[in-house]
Amino acid sequence: MALKRINKELIDLGRDPPSSCSAGPIGDNLFQWQATIMGPADSPYSGGVFFLSLTFPTDYPFKPPKVSFTTKIYHPNINANGSICLDILRDQWSPALTISKGSWFPSMPRPPHVTPVSTPLERTPHCALLPSCLPSVDLSIGPLLTDAVLLSICSMLTDPNPDDPLVPEIAHTYKTDRARYEATAREWTRKYAT
Repeated sequence: MALKRINKELIDLGRDPPSSCSAGPIGDNLFQWQATIMGPADSPYSGGVFFLSLTFPTDYPFKPPKVSFTTKIYHPNINANGSICLDILRDQWSPALTISKGSWFPSMPRPPHVTPVSTPLERTPHCALLPSCLPSVDLSIGPLLTDAVLLSICSMLTDPNPDDPLVPEIAHTYKTDRARYEATAREWTRKYAT
């Protein structure tokens, strides 16, 4: 079942890609993907290209994929190992959720050994405004609400959740000295994501 679902998501990625997120398998291994998120323009991550690793478990979609940043990022919900504090990757996961609606963009760097999805690309607003946690979703409503994982991560770059931090020190800076937080996040983006 996992392989069938992953194949379906790969096909869906090529049909309706967003302009800010992309993902694809590494070589022939459909259980191991790399993803790219472009830093949202209205955030201190603007201009950055962030790479992520996605590993699908053999019981996917009943268990969430393991997703982590491979690009260093200064963010209260992402730690130095790239782990992400996002409820849909933990207790709020639902088999109705999918990875995204993206494929590789010609202008976006592609990690080595990643198989591109060849489709014409359609531009859409960056990071559809999705909540970081979606309630149970009726599968009959189609892909709009179910395409959430990468878009939620992208949305988290614009709107961190300092009340559920993975890095309390960064969350404290975010809450008490926003200018310093944004300056540090911009510096890390320039240093590690460009």
